[in-house]
Amino acid sequence: MSYSYQEERPWLFTEKGQECLLQAWDQAQKYLSSAGAFMAFAALRDVHYGDTFKAMAILDRLVELGYVREVTSGCKGQDRVFVSGRSSR
Repeated sequence: MSYSYQEERPWLFTEKGQECLLQAWDQAQKYLSSAGAFMAFAALRDVHYGDTFKAMAILDRLVELGYVREVTSGCKGQDRVFVSGRSSR
């Protein structure tokens, strides 16, 4: 089975999914303000999301919302790098 954001996306709208998304966003903001970028799983440290597909969905949702922008292409999940997606953030 391979990762599909469309299959994982509904989980993000559960209570647990929202908690994980907000925790990840809080951590991502810390990295963005101090370093200007972060590697994928750095923002997910200490977030209890369950499995790798959910972790990737959290990151993809942050991209979908425009909060972050991925600057890598063709990288595996844990090697993806993100920067701020909005100039005001």
